[in-house]
Amino acid sequence: MPRVSEEHLERRRQQILDAAQVCFARKGFYETSMQDIFTESGLSAGAVYRYFKSKNDIIAALATDTMVELRATMTRAIRSDPLPTPAQFVQLIAEYIVAHSGPAGPVRLAPQAWALALVHEEAAVYIKDAVRAMRDRWFEYVERMVQVGWLPPDADVRAVAMALIGLVPGFMLQHLIVSDVDPETLARGVQTLLPFDRSAAHSSNM
Repeated sequence: MPRVSEEHLERRRQQILDAAQVCFARKGFYETSMQDIFTESGLSAGAVYRYFKSKNDIIAALATDTMVELRATMTRAIRSDPLPTPAQFVQLIAEYIVAHSGPAGPVRLAPQAWALALVHEEAAVYIKDAVRAMRDRWFEYVERMVQVGWLPPDADVRAVAMALIGLVPGFMLQHLIVSDVDPETLARGVQTLLPFDRSAAHSSNM
């Protein structure tokens, strides 16, 4: 049946991506060969190439897919009531990063994908799309900050969102490379810099 066939194709595609993720996390993008991915997935070259024309296509797919769950987590928080404070919001994101940055975790691929985007035009297209989609979540969050009274009505939503999103890769790099920062520490720092008070915001909108 067509539905079964589609499910089978999606499982096979995910099998390839899972194998590639393991290889990339273990050896990095540049050191991983397509043969490594064939071996890890247990599939033939023809089977893999049916889904992905090149290693860069696989990297682009991983870069896109990896952010889907995080964006969904952010969207739920942004649209919740009450709105999480900036400290709570970045802690939520940081906790996701920590939970998905183990030895074969997808978060470990992010810095490698960013570097790849600087030198491979084809892969950069997909990675830029993933980054823009993530920025859209921050734009929505800042718009909600304006709605609840944490920012003035004439606030430059785009500028604020672009400033806040910079917290995430900074935390990610410190966590992956230095390993001496945790979500609670990040949240305390943001709370000190941006001490928004939910009750005060609620009162101002009454």
